[in-house]
Amino acid sequence: MTRIWLNHWFSTAYNIIRLIKQEDPDFFVIGSNANGSSPIQLACDAWYEEPVLSGDEYVAYCLEFCRQHRVEVFLPHREMLAISREKDRFAEIGTKVMADDYDMISVLNRKDTAYELFRKEHIGAVPDYWIVTTAEQFKEGYSALRSRYQQVCLKLVRDEGGTSFRLIDDRETGDAALLGSHSGRISYERVLAALGEQTAFSPIMLMPYLPDEEVSVDCLKTSGGIIMIPRIKGPTRVERIRYDPEILDICGAFYEKVPLECPCNIQLKYLEGTPYMLEVNTRMSGGVQMACLGSGVNLPNLAVNKLLGVEKSWKNEQKETLVSYMEIPVIL
Repeated sequence: MTRIWLNHWFSTAYNIIRLIKQEDPDFFVIGSNANGSSPIQLACDAWYEEPVLSGDEYVAYCLEFCRQHRVEVFLPHREMLAISREKDRFAEIGTKVMADDYDMISVLNRKDTAYELFRKEHIGAVPDYWIVTTAEQFKEGYSALRSRYQQVCLKLVRDEGGTSFRLIDDRETGDAALLGSHSGRISYERVLAALGEQTAFSPIMLMPYLPDEEVSVDCLKTSGGIIMIPRIKGPTRVERIRYDPEILDICGAFYEKVPLECPCNIQLKYLEGTPYMLEVNTRMSGGVQMACLGSGVNLPNLAVNKLLGVEKSWKNEQKETLVSYMEIPVIL
């Protein structure tokens, strides 16, 4: 019975666990979270509440957890980067870590170094961008981008799930602020006011706002080829699985230059017909279950078996499909 641990994942990891066990019901899945009431526990065979730690302290906690619970496969989410640096220490106690090489994922987990890599290796189109750490740099970068593009947005260089994304929009004031729907928007003056409160701040990326289709591609390299399942995301819960040759070519070019062995999620967004690279998440996405349902490919199960040295066969007929989801109440 293989013992698998997922640490502090987002709530949709409930679906990842179900998919892992779907074809291998004997897998024993251990879940943990700093939130003891996380619904992920309903899909787990064992459940633990995590302490609130970070950095080296958290890595030490993970090593001890793996020893204590005889974990054979570890799918890290919290502190994945720090954990990936210590993969050899986990291997010494018999734990395989689903994380790629530290040097590579440290590049991909920063938007500035990732974009430098995409440009250097000619991987897709990269949007114009400025990295700013002072209010004066912000004014200069915003002015340069605004002279070329209709709208400008910002996000932290280190971000997950787009939590720091803000569209710079002066309509955020006045009647529009009262009556309109402007979630994730902020005025230029409010940005300046916030930045003016300190002499320097964590690096922020300024770039043109890309308002058109967003494509999220769930990927895994296997002995039978690279799994690439593109999902077109929109403002509703309906997503379209669509195998656009241009998107597949970009993802293929990425794998030629960056041959990741573990699952990843490549995100692109369109502006005036051109798909631009947004980011590469070096983990399974929060919506991977949508890709699996729409394609018939059980990517999480394939990824776990690959880490265990078992290469399972798969088939993707690349049919265009509409997928959606419904929320259901549960008792914890």
